Amino acid sequence: MHIETKIWGKDHEGSDVQLFTIENEHGLRVQLSEIGAGIVSLMTPDRNGNMADIVLGYAKPEDYFGDGPCMGKVPGRSANRIAHGRFSIDGETYQLDLNTAGGKHHLHGGALGFANRKWNGEVVGDSVVFTYTAADGEQGYPGKLTATVRYTFLETNALQVDMQATTDKPTIVNLTNHTYFNLKGEGGGDVLDHHLRIYAERYLDTDPDLIPTGKMLPVAGTPMDFHEEKLIGQDIRADFEALRFGKGYDSCWVLEMDDDDDALRMAAVLSHEGTGRVVGIATNQPGLQVYTGNWLEGCPLGKNGHQYHDYGGVAMECQALPDAPNHDNFPSTILRPGETYKKSIKFYFLTTL
Repeated sequence: MHIETKIWGKDHEGSDVQLFTIENEHGLRVQLSEIGAGIVSLMTPDRNGNMADIVLGYAKPEDYFGDGPCMGKVPGRSANRIAHGRFSIDGETYQLDLNTAGGKHHLHGGALGFANRKWNGEVVGDSVVFTYTAADGEQGYPGKLTATVRYTFLETNALQVDMQATTDKPTIVNLTNHTYFNLKGEGGGDVLDHHLRIYAERYLDTDPDLIPTGKMLPVAGTPMDFHEEKLIGQDIRADFEALRFGKGYDSCWVLEMDDDDDALRMAAVLSHEGTGRVVGIATNQPGLQVYTGNWLEGCPLGKNGHQYHDYGGVAMECQALPDAPNHDNFPSTILRPGETYKKSIKFYFLTTL
């Protein structure tokens, strides 16, 4: 295992932004940025041993601040949507920043959420650990919250992402990673020719703003059924409500929970027949938001001069169920003083013959 650190750019205040590179003994390499504690590059081999960068990212560090796609970063304090930016804890109601659906709802922690903040990164043993402390009231959330994200590249060719948080007041927290994958290589065209399997029997019903109604619907017999692997593009243009609302897949699948809350279980497998690359994802989160990059057009210029287009990458975000504070039948996202939020995501990188 080898880790390098360098200055990558500046934030809006003129402070240095660090870039960390972790390479394992097999030559797989991930690059991580202090901007949003994000993944900006991930080099893996195809079946012939040819290396390519399989995650989308921007040409310039400064473009990671305030971008719409949340490219590769860790959104928070609460990822995904919260209806009308409101929730209550212990009878007290809080109003969050309204930054989506024309100012109607709250998305990914607000316009100045965790993804658009500079985190403090450091090498700790064989890992890179990012830390961010959000002030009480930041983007409307109660409590001073300290979050850490630890990236560890294992010699088994797996990248583990461990997320923790503590608070001094009751609050909500929901962290994930928002990396976009293209197993042909970033800038290699759309991902409609990728196969996807999702280990879930149900998905969340939503309104046209992609706000959950509270209903968990069966995937069987619908375009949302990925219980057996299929091409992402097979049903993406079907006349189906969830696909019309999102202009493609932008829904949360309900993962089957284990009796052991800490146990990681398979959530999804993404593969591309032409390259032989496979990414497996395991987590202890209750939901998997799959977003097929339906609105990537017009985002900042990508790496190596590539301009990304709609469906140019797929994000598979292991997270709590969106709008959980407003649905009693969803697993709670409330964190209280004295408790520690602990969630993990593990990406496995494989090749087929």
